Amino acid sequence: MKNSHMTKTQVETFLIDVLAEKVTGRKIIYEQKARLRLMKSGVTRGAFNRSLAQARRNVTKSIYTMILLGYLGVFDTPSLDPYVEIANKIRSYAEAYRESWKNRTTNDEHMRVMRMLHKEIEGELLRLSGASST
Repeated sequence: MKNSHMTKTQVETFLIDVLAEKVTGRKIIYEQKARLRLMKSGVTRGAFNRSLAQARRNVTKSIYTMILLGYLGVFDTPSLDPYVEIANKIRSYAEAYRESWKNRTTNDEHMRVMRMLHKEIEGELLRLSGASST
């Protein structure tokens, strides 16, 4: 998140909006979604909607930026496959980490593999961003 265009609040709000109905299997109104925020008392519907609008704008701008950079030839190819692949690696890493935390399977070998995956993901992100590793 640190290098994205979204704040923690925007990510949280966006995920609640996108996932809440999938998880519960029913329609959820925005007042209820606002109460799902991590703040103790939730937030008002208006504050939730403002954060959601900001998050959606940032997501849209990020997508358009990627398309524009591909079009301008900044990438070797306009294909975004490497970015999708790294996102999938990050998701897999996070799921494996959550599982090991939940199941308390943090032996030395497992931790070594997790550190190796973490380092691999960081290297890929540096490569994709065009930054040199120092």
